[in-house]
Amino acid sequence: MQHQQRSLGVIMLDTGFPRPPGDVGNPASWEMPVRFKKVSGASPDKIIRQGGAGLIEDFVIAGEALIAEGCRALVTSCGFMARHQGTLNGKLSVPIATSSLLQLPMVSTLVGPQRAVGVITYDEASLDDAIFAACGASIGTPRIGMPGGGAFRELIEGSGTYDRSALETEITNAAQELKLREPNLGAVVLECTNMPPFAQAVAKTCGLPVFDVLSLGHWLFSSTSSRAFAGMSERVN
Repeated sequence: MQHQQRSLGVIMLDTGFPRPPGDVGNPASWEMPVRFKKVSGASPDKIIRQGGAGLIEDFVIAGEALIAEGCRALVTSCGFMARHQGTLNGKLSVPIATSSLLQLPMVSTLVGPQRAVGVITYDEASLDDAIFAACGASIGTPRIGMPGGGAFRELIEGSGTYDRSALETEITNAAQELKLREPNLGAVVLECTNMPPFAQAVAKTCGLPVFDVLSLGHWLFSSTSSRAFAGMSERVN
């Protein structure tokens, strides 16, 4: 491994929809070298609604393959993989962040107890208390999902096209509704790894900090590639 380029590894679900810059599966989304490994048969439905039954060992195998290619840290392409954080981090030899939701406890600490941290998710009904518990987050975390039959759901489920305008409208509408529900909202975490292309729009809509899989992945990878400093320069006051 020492002769290979140090990289971030992304364990990918088995999907076929477009992944523009900002999406977890586009290399241009990342500021470091990145490698991808797809888990065959890991459809969004199997992970989100069926809990990934029978596929977890395949995620381990994909993670091990990425580690062998030089990856020093790993993320996944679905926030619902959070329910398996405790399994995967016990079987892989490098740090793995299964979900952007792992940021919830830290973000909550940053904004303070008087303000809530809300989640925008792909599927609100499937984002159960066990997932929040696996992330060390409050099970009372406010959340809102994409509408059934909408552009986001149809894209991920394979029956829709990539309509950027419609996708942005859906996610900003969700952000507005989340802020209406939670007047003391202090920050937003995007669960879905296909949402970061719209993080800037969400931030403008809410006027709040937005965290996602990219903020998590960059933070995690930075711990494996600390910058070297040398010499002495004049102090800047």
